[in-house]
Amino acid sequence: MNRIDYFVLIATILAIPLYGLWRTRGHPSLGQYLKGDASIRWGTIGLSVLATQAGPITFLSMPGQAYESGIGFIQNYFGQPFALIVVCAIFVPIYQRLKVYTAYEYLGQRFDRKTRLLGAFLFLVQRGIAAGITIYAPAIILSALLGWDLNLTIWLAGGFVIAYTVVGGTKIVSLTQRYQILVILVGMALAFGIAVHRLPADLSFTGALSIAGKMGKLQAVDFSIDPSRRYTFWSGILGGFFLSLSYFGADQSQVQRYLAGGSLRASRIGLLFNAIVKVPMQFLILLLGAMVFLFYQFEKPPMFFNQPTYQRAIERGYGPQLTALQTQFDNVFTRKRDTIQAMSTASAENSPALTAHVRELDAQARAIRDNTKKILEQAGASPKNKDSDYVFITFVLHHLPHGIIGLLVAVIFCATMSATSAVLNALGSTTAVDLYRPLIRPKATDHHYVIATKVLTAAWGLVAIAIASFASLVENLVEAGNILGSVFYGSILGLFLVAFFMRNVRGSAVFFAAVIAQTLVLVLFFTSSIGYLWYNVIGCTAVLLFAWILQLTVFRNTQPAAARQ
Repeated sequence: MNRIDYFVLIATILAIPLYGLWRTRGHPSLGQYLKGDASIRWGTIGLSVLATQAGPITFLSMPGQAYESGIGFIQNYFGQPFALIVVCAIFVPIYQRLKVYTAYEYLGQRFDRKTRLLGAFLFLVQRGIAAGITIYAPAIILSALLGWDLNLTIWLAGGFVIAYTVVGGTKIVSLTQRYQILVILVGMALAFGIAVHRLPADLSFTGALSIAGKMGKLQAVDFSIDPSRRYTFWSGILGGFFLSLSYFGADQSQVQRYLAGGSLRASRIGLLFNAIVKVPMQFLILLLGAMVFLFYQFEKPPMFFNQPTYQRAIERGYGPQLTALQTQFDNVFTRKRDTIQAMSTASAENSPALTAHVRELDAQARAIRDNTKKILEQAGASPKNKDSDYVFITFVLHHLPHGIIGLLVAVIFCATMSATSAVLNALGSTTAVDLYRPLIRPKATDHHYVIATKVLTAAWGLVAIAIASFASLVENLVEAGNILGSVFYGSILGLFLVAFFMRNVRGSAVFFAAVIAQTLVLVLFFTSSIGYLWYNVIGCTAVLLFAWILQLTVFRNTQPAAARQ
């Protein structure tokens, strides 16, 4: 990065929050601080909901996911449009009619205090950890590739967010997310255009897609019924539906986004906007990864993208082994590139043989990369996350023009800031409304609760930074976030579905059902190889089943709680 890049980076990440602070100056009431005001319309809600999902993990890790495994990850989102329709039809009207600040307030009204506290607790645990991952994910990669101090990068990514989120509340989160997501979309569109433009001049876009397809990068749908496979059509439709239903219907970080402004119509249109836009956006991000993969079939890639780790292994005396592997890798790359060029102009008769040869050479290249990682492990320089997480940012730093590099790094920071601000806003609000107000100060003034929410939001920000400072990821970053959500979301969703549709079930039955279901999911997570999206289905179904059984048996003599819906 040069001075132009740093100017673009600093100007972008400072301008949007400063504008938000100017727009939200004043002394808001509790309702305004937690839900914003009527100036938040459906467009802002729609972009804010989109920005909350589109964290830095999406833009750092997802192109690398496609580079390594193809675009099959898109199946995770197949159930989301259907879930958003259900949320619009059932969840939103109830929340708006009851005028709740958090989703868990509804559980308290429908069941009892302990069920409300359980729902809030599960959310706080899951989202508190996720906030740390959201900050850590870009910090560990940017610090490694740009030479920045890791802790400084973590504080740069998290500290400023804490400050403006505490000051402005929900309104500033929504306003800043609106512009941050626009910067993100512009930046990713430029990266996509440059990746396609940098392909060989004699290779058309259609031809590029044909080559990517032949190399197995464009298989978007897998109809396998094997539950151990992570990405299939069925896990995406069913598991993705339950994951999205819980995320949008019962995760306060999203509920707070679409309850902003207080308009039922604006909430619904904002969510339906996401139902239309989300899957195409994720597809294009994955397709960008496939284009970067193609680019590196003609432009020699690093044998290992995490170059700082690679250099540490050389410094520790493993240079000869790595040099030998580099020679093998260079040879395979040259042969593969020549074969791909021949394949792009081959006749129908010769194409299958050339395609098979390219795949064989690609497998050899992957094997060399695997051997490289083993040597890095022997050297004690093994990275904490997958090498594929470094693919996209390496492409940005080495192959994009200056100015655009600064913008793309700003995209990563904007994504970090938008996702983190939404989560901290929700964590602070939930802690204040669902724990502090009913358990510690039930009869304080609105001003007192605004101050308490600000303090709690800042405290959660410090917790997130602490988690980021000691984080150790072992998965692809985009998978890590979804796995964490899948472990907890099913049980949370089950609480709400029982509340909506099982009118005879009371608080104690659903409370213990959720505890048992969450325990079951955790046991399965640590002892089985089930694809993680299925945990959403298992957790939710277990809550429904156990609640029904417990109500008919152990708690059959309990009195019905006052049900409001």
